[in-house]
Amino acid sequence: MTPEPHSSTGTDGPLSGPPPGCPAHGTGPGGLHRLYGPDAADLSALYDTLRAEHGPVAPALLHDDVPVWVVLGHAENLHMVRTPSQYCRDSRIWTPLQEGMVKPDHPLMPHIAWEPICSYAEGDEHLRLRGAVTGAMATIDHRGIRRYINRYTQRLVNTFCEQGRADLVSQFAEHLPMGVMCEILGLPEEYNDRMVQAARDMLKGTETAIASHGYVMEALQRLTARRRAQPEEDLASQLIAQPAGLTDDEVTKHLWVVLMAAYEATVNLTANVLRMVLTDPRFRAQLNGGQMTVPEAVEQSLWDEPPFSTVFAYFAKQETELGGQRIRKGDGLLFGIAPGNVDPRVRPDLAANMQGNRSHLAFGGGPHECPGQDIGRAIADTGVDALLLRLPDVQLSCEEDELRWTESISSRHLAELPVHFEPKPQQDVKARPGHAAIPPQRGTWQVGTARPEAAPPEHTAPAATPAAPVSPPAPIAEHPRRQGVLRRLLRWWRGE
Repeated sequence: MTPEPHSSTGTDGPLSGPPPGCPAHGTGPGGLHRLYGPDAADLSALYDTLRAEHGPVAPALLHDDVPVWVVLGHAENLHMVRTPSQYCRDSRIWTPLQEGMVKPDHPLMPHIAWEPICSYAEGDEHLRLRGAVTGAMATIDHRGIRRYINRYTQRLVNTFCEQGRADLVSQFAEHLPMGVMCEILGLPEEYNDRMVQAARDMLKGTETAIASHGYVMEALQRLTARRRAQPEEDLASQLIAQPAGLTDDEVTKHLWVVLMAAYEATVNLTANVLRMVLTDPRFRAQLNGGQMTVPEAVEQSLWDEPPFSTVFAYFAKQETELGGQRIRKGDGLLFGIAPGNVDPRVRPDLAANMQGNRSHLAFGGGPHECPGQDIGRAIADTGVDALLLRLPDVQLSCEEDELRWTESISSRHLAELPVHFEPKPQQDVKARPGHAAIPPQRGTWQVGTARPEAAPPEHTAPAATPAAPVSPPAPIAEHPRRQGVLRRLLRWWRGE
């Protein structure tokens, strides 16, 4: 922002709030709240305070007391991301950056530094780069993705199922998305603990983050070179083959964008969905009663705990107005996903069930809307569902209020999710589903359309060859809930 002498926030009128230095505003310059440090120990509470003081768009301070607007309103966020004529992702026009307020070692520099990738591009260049990414992703076999998800879920569960206990963040949620994404991109041989640790390290911004970034980029550069010479059926090959004619550097950078965006978001989403089905009494009761499916739990989680709390940042291309505030050319604005999702104007009752409502902000909107959101949903709902099939008696090993979270401006995610269950034998992850591969009946967890007591007796699935589709069984009038279970078993058998 570029403050005027008569206004510490670049705004005029009553929305400017108390005068600078007022204790109600915290301790930052101009009396503005800081989005970092001790003042931001509870960002959700701070967003509520900002909303009460300023309305749907509020002034605040980033690290080093760099000014920024926080967009808190649901409608205001959508307007910003859907109006490329007024707001863009190109940080080169950001006034604090131009004026030298943002130092090279600024903690948010990985989010600030401009790159020639679709996430920051505009106009024809954005269409070229974004078109290549979406064109390549359109070729992905979503049925194949679910097979990958099931395979990696079984591998991960095999590593702890005999122990009767696990941490579902470090042993499951942090690994599943990386395994699946490595398959999709075309480098399954690179999936290992080191790749997972490098991705987590890079996103946490530790002292070794640069080395971790280099490790990931080297793997993607090798992949690009291999696929340029010998294409296969994977995302890297499809990206190279797009009419946009991407250079090797552009291919590598966009593979990095797809991998890291999908990885971080899906780790958080998977962990949040697991926590929800383990702790939330609404879902526990509904899962048992057969009224809530795991995909619906995913959507509720995207409202309540979106994978990214905010996205940094959008920048004003011209002087404009948003949410009653005067926005100057060159001002930076945080895309407020988490605060926008709890805007009282769209969610007056936060306890209300959001089934069937996909108007949350979790995947953004406009030209930069997440192109891989369906993959993220598939990894979370299929992975959680497959884990519950293997461990139907899984329970949280601590009280919900004892769970630890790691929070920053960009995200809030679980540090761990300890659980226990009756030890289970390992399964052969290479075995193809067959007539005897009907998953075990659920006990406590009944995700689907049937109550536990209405589960059908043991039976043998009708024979079928891989080339011949299996027709659903005829309706059973006296037991209507059985139909849902049988349909679900058939979808599982087909790998859908």
